[in-house]
Amino acid sequence: MAAGDSALSICSDALLLLGAAPISSFNEGTDEANVCDRLYSDIKNTTLQVYPWSFSFKKVALARTTATPVNEWTYEYQLPSDRLGPPRAVFNSSQAGARPITSWEIYGDKILTDQTTVVIDYQTTIPESAMPTWFIQLLKYQMVWHLAEPITDQVSKTDYWKNIAVGSPAENGRGGFMRTAMNIDGQGNTPQAIEDFSLIVARY
Repeated sequence: MAAGDSALSICSDALLLLGAAPISSFNEGTDEANVCDRLYSDIKNTTLQVYPWSFSFKKVALARTTATPVNEWTYEYQLPSDRLGPPRAVFNSSQAGARPITSWEIYGDKILTDQTTVVIDYQTTIPESAMPTWFIQLLKYQMVWHLAEPITDQVSKTDYWKNIAVGSPAENGRGGFMRTAMNIDGQGNTPQAIEDFSLIVARY
């Protein structure tokens, strides 16, 4: 993990890559500090949400509210306040071997369902000190890309650093260092295999 990194150090390194001076505080009053302060949080959270990074997930059992849905569903559950986007998976059990379910719907910050137990996998924003070093590097490239035009007033630098961060337009945001980061993250996941397929069973 990148124990020494912070939002400030990431933004400062991004500025250095553009040939600008680093900042010592988001509140120092310079144009560089103001731009970083406005952009960083959104860029960080967007970068987290564009891919299911393994380090950004939590699994929690949801608390049922006292409210009753108006129609269609029986129960209402409160979603976590630190979530980024919708749940990646919803279960009706906390037992080992539980499988995801599809009988649920999101309304605002609640999940509506007929299930008496709800456990979800969801993405959350995490401190930079808990992020892998390769994701910190990705965030730096993302910041350089988005800072290039407001800091240097050169669109050519924006295009150059966008290509470094996420590749060419043809790669649909999955090229450049983004691809490297996704490959590194994928090395820690168990390869997916088909456990049961009816056509294979019927054949044999």
